[in-house]
Amino acid sequence: MSKKLILASSSPRRQELLNQVGISFTIRKPNIDESQIKTNDPMEKVKQLATLKGHNVPISHENEVILTADTVVSYKQKIFEKPKSKEDAYQMISRLSGSVHEVFTGVMIRSTEESKIFVERTMVEFWPLKEDEIDWYLSTDEPYDKAGAYGIQSIGAMFVKQIIGDYYNVVGLPISRVVRELREFDGGTWK
Repeated sequence: MSKKLILASSSPRRQELLNQVGISFTIRKPNIDESQIKTNDPMEKVKQLATLKGHNVPISHENEVILTADTVVSYKQKIFEKPKSKEDAYQMISRLSGSVHEVFTGVMIRSTEESKIFVERTMVEFWPLKEDEIDWYLSTDEPYDKAGAYGIQSIGAMFVKQIIGDYYNVVGLPISRVVRELREFDGGTWK
Protein backbone atom coordinates (compact mmCIF):
# COMPACT_ATOMS: atom_id res chain seq x y z
CA MET A 1 0.00 0.00 0.00
CA SER A 2 1.38 3.43 -0.85
CA LYS A 3 1.79 5.92 1.96
CA LYS A 4 0.27 9.38 2.13
CA LEU A 5 2.32 12.08 3.85
CA ILE A 6 0.58 14.54 6.17
CA LEU A 7 2.64 17.64 6.92
CA ALA A 8 1.62 18.92 10.34
CA SER A 9 3.00 22.43 9.83
CA SER A 10 1.91 25.76 8.44
CA SER A 11 5.49 26.70 7.50
CA PRO A 12 5.70 27.74 3.84
CA ARG A 13 9.43 26.88 3.90
CA ARG A 14 8.78 23.27 4.90
CA GLN A 15 6.15 23.01 2.18
CA GLU A 16 8.59 24.41 -0.41
CA LEU A 17 11.28 21.91 0.59
CA LEU A 18 8.96 18.92 0.25
CA ASN A 19 7.78 20.23 -3.12
CA GLN A 20 11.41 20.77 -4.17
CA VAL A 21 12.16 17.05 -3.78
CA GLY A 22 8.88 15.93 -5.35
CA ILE A 23 7.09 14.52 -2.31
CA SER A 24 3.31 14.98 -2.35
CA PHE A 25 1.68 15.88 0.94
CA THR A 26 -1.45 17.19 2.57
CA ILE A 27 -1.35 19.84 5.28
CA ARG A 28 -3.00 19.38 8.65
CA LYS A 29 -2.07 22.12 11.07
CA PRO A 30 -1.52 21.13 14.69
CA ASN A 31 -3.28 23.11 17.39
CA ILE A 32 -0.94 23.16 20.37
CA ASP A 33 0.15 25.46 23.16
CA GLU A 34 3.93 25.67 22.72
CA SER A 35 4.31 27.38 26.11
CA GLN A 36 3.72 24.05 27.85
CA ILE A 37 7.26 23.02 26.82
CA LYS A 38 9.41 24.48 29.58
CA THR A 39 12.93 23.20 28.85
CA ASN A 40 15.72 25.65 28.04
CA ASP A 41 17.82 23.00 26.31
CA PRO A 42 17.50 23.72 22.56
CA MET A 43 17.89 20.10 21.42
CA GLU A 44 15.34 18.86 23.95
CA LYS A 45 12.96 21.73 23.16
CA VAL A 46 12.73 20.98 19.41
CA LYS A 47 12.37 17.27 20.15
CA GLN A 48 9.51 17.89 22.59
CA LEU A 49 7.78 20.41 20.29
CA ALA A 50 7.98 18.10 17.26
CA THR A 51 6.59 15.27 19.40
CA LEU A 52 3.79 17.43 20.79
CA LYS A 53 2.79 18.50 17.27
CA GLY A 54 3.08 14.94 15.97
CA HIS A 55 0.70 13.56 18.56
CA ASN A 56 -1.74 16.47 18.15
CA VAL A 57 -2.53 15.67 14.52
CA PRO A 58 -4.71 12.57 14.15
CA ILE A 59 -4.00 9.76 11.74
CA SER A 60 -7.29 9.17 9.96
CA HIS A 61 -6.26 6.26 7.72
CA GLU A 62 -3.75 3.44 8.15
CA ASN A 63 -1.72 4.57 5.12
CA GLU A 64 -1.08 8.06 6.53
CA VAL A 65 2.26 9.17 7.93
CA ILE A 66 2.53 12.38 9.94
CA LEU A 67 5.60 14.62 9.57
CA THR A 68 6.21 17.42 12.08
CA ALA A 69 9.18 19.69 12.75
CA ASP A 70 10.25 22.55 14.94
CA THR A 71 13.33 24.78 14.58
CA VAL A 72 15.14 27.04 17.04
CA VAL A 73 18.32 29.07 16.95
CA SER A 74 20.63 28.79 19.95
CA TYR A 75 23.44 31.14 20.93
CA LYS A 76 25.47 30.34 24.03
CA GLN A 77 22.73 27.91 25.13
CA LYS A 78 20.05 30.63 24.91
CA ILE A 79 17.14 29.79 22.63
CA PHE A 80 16.19 32.37 20.01
CA GLU A 81 12.69 31.64 18.71
CA LYS A 82 10.61 33.97 16.55
CA PRO A 83 11.05 37.56 17.78
CA LYS A 84 8.11 39.12 19.59
CA SER A 85 9.00 42.71 18.60
CA LYS A 86 11.44 44.83 16.62
CA GLU A 87 13.53 45.28 19.77
CA ASP A 88 13.58 41.52 20.32
CA ALA A 89 14.73 40.98 16.71
CA TYR A 90 17.41 43.66 17.15
CA GLN A 91 18.76 41.93 20.27
CA MET A 92 18.93 38.57 18.47
CA ILE A 93 20.68 39.84 15.32
CA SER A 94 23.10 41.95 17.38
CA ARG A 95 24.11 38.95 19.48
CA LEU A 96 24.55 36.73 16.41
CA SER A 97 26.73 39.36 14.68
CA GLY A 98 30.33 38.20 14.32
CA SER A 99 29.75 34.92 16.11
CA VAL A 100 28.80 31.27 15.66
CA HIS A 101 25.38 29.95 16.64
CA GLU A 102 23.54 26.64 16.34
CA VAL A 103 20.30 25.80 14.58
CA PHE A 104 18.37 22.76 15.82
CA THR A 105 15.43 21.15 14.05
CA GLY A 106 13.48 18.39 15.72
CA VAL A 107 11.56 16.09 13.36
CA MET A 108 8.93 13.47 14.16
CA ILE A 109 7.60 10.91 11.69
CA ARG A 110 4.64 8.84 12.89
CA SER A 111 2.29 6.19 11.53
CA THR A 112 -0.21 3.87 13.19
CA GLU A 113 2.58 1.32 13.67
CA GLU A 114 5.68 3.29 14.58
CA SER A 115 7.18 6.67 15.25
CA LYS A 116 10.65 8.15 15.01
CA ILE A 117 12.11 11.41 16.24
CA PHE A 118 15.49 12.93 15.49
CA VAL A 119 17.26 16.26 15.85
CA GLU A 120 19.55 17.83 13.26
CA ARG A 121 22.14 20.46 14.29
CA THR A 122 23.85 23.01 12.03
CA MET A 123 26.49 25.59 12.99
CA VAL A 124 26.15 29.06 11.40
CA GLU A 125 28.70 31.87 11.54
CA PHE A 126 27.66 35.48 10.89
CA TRP A 127 29.91 38.22 9.59
CA PRO A 128 30.33 41.15 11.99
CA LEU A 129 27.35 43.38 11.15
CA LYS A 130 27.21 47.16 11.06
CA GLU A 131 24.44 49.00 12.85
CA ASP A 132 22.97 50.33 9.60
CA GLU A 133 22.82 46.76 8.15
CA ILE A 134 20.86 45.55 11.17
CA ASP A 135 18.53 48.57 11.10
CA TRP A 136 17.85 48.13 7.38
CA TYR A 137 17.16 44.42 7.83
CA LEU A 138 14.75 45.09 10.69
CA SER A 139 12.83 47.50 8.44
CA THR A 140 11.93 44.56 6.17
CA ASP A 141 9.21 42.02 7.04
CA GLU A 142 11.65 39.12 7.00
CA PRO A 143 12.90 38.79 10.61
CA TYR A 144 9.57 38.56 12.37
CA ASP A 145 8.34 35.06 11.48
CA LYS A 146 11.66 33.22 11.72
CA ALA A 147 13.57 31.61 14.56
CA GLY A 148 16.60 33.74 15.37
CA ALA A 149 15.09 36.68 13.46
CA TYR A 150 16.68 35.83 10.12
CA GLY A 151 16.00 33.83 6.98
CA ILE A 152 19.07 32.17 5.46
CA GLN A 153 17.10 31.42 2.28
CA SER A 154 16.39 35.10 1.57
CA ILE A 155 17.76 38.50 2.61
CA GLY A 156 19.37 37.11 5.78
CA ALA A 157 21.78 35.15 3.55
CA MET A 158 23.97 38.25 3.36
CA PHE A 159 24.83 37.87 7.07
CA VAL A 160 26.13 34.30 6.77
CA LYS A 161 29.90 33.84 6.58
CA GLN A 162 29.80 30.04 6.69
CA ILE A 163 27.76 27.05 7.77
CA ILE A 164 28.82 23.64 9.02
CA GLY A 165 26.09 21.08 8.49
CA ASP A 166 22.83 20.92 6.58
CA TYR A 167 21.82 24.23 4.98
CA TYR A 168 18.20 23.09 4.68
CA ASN A 169 18.11 22.44 8.42
CA VAL A 170 18.61 26.20 8.88
CA VAL A 171 15.74 26.84 6.45
CA GLY A 172 13.53 24.68 8.70
CA LEU A 173 13.66 21.05 7.56
CA PRO A 174 16.71 18.79 7.05
CA ILE A 175 15.16 17.55 3.83
CA SER A 176 17.81 15.03 2.73
CA ARG A 177 17.59 13.19 6.05
CA VAL A 178 13.79 13.43 6.06
CA VAL A 179 13.67 11.83 2.60
CA ARG A 180 15.94 8.99 3.75
CA GLU A 181 13.90 8.42 6.89
CA LEU A 182 10.66 8.38 4.89
CA ARG A 183 12.11 5.81 2.47
CA GLU A 184 12.86 3.50 5.37
CA PHE A 185 9.78 4.36 7.36
CA ASP A 186 7.11 1.72 7.52
CA GLY A 187 8.40 0.14 4.28
CA GLY A 188 6.09 2.49 2.39
CA THR A 189 6.13 3.96 -1.06
CA TRP A 190 5.14 7.59 -1.48
CA LYS A 191 2.44 8.97 -3.69
